Amino acid sequence: MEQTLSIIKPDAVKKGVIGKIVDRFESNGLRVAAMKKMQLDANKAGEFYAVHKERPFYGELVQFMTSGPIVVMVLEGEEAMSKNRDLMGATNPKEAAKGTIRADFADSIDANAVHGSDSLENAANEIKFFFSKEEVI
Repeated sequence: MEQTLSIIKPDAVKKGVIGKIVDRFESNGLRVAAMKKMQLDANKAGEFYAVHKERPFYGELVQFMTSGPIVVMVLEGEEAMSKNRDLMGATNPKEAAKGTIRADFADSIDANAVHGSDSLENAANEIKFFFSKEEVI
């Protein structure tokens, strides 16, 4: 049983599609083991995306992720990480397969509705970043 982190980004929260996105996960065999809505500040967003600090889009990414509330979740299930990534679709919603979260709810490569861990190692670190052990049930 794997666990992975998923974030519903500010653009999707603002659109009011939290429930629709969570339904995609649950309807495809993933269980929500933890979930909370929160507002990131620049320090927390910067720390989370520190791996991208040297990239030209880093400042815009931090600004976007602090532009409104997000929903962070721990998803659990068989092959949870790869299943989550398949459900999200390509980072660029114009390239995302029809029926994926990004194809249906994202506006651009920057405002792309969701984040998902890209490896099991990163998933473990990202989960610890947002949740204590007691919060993951």
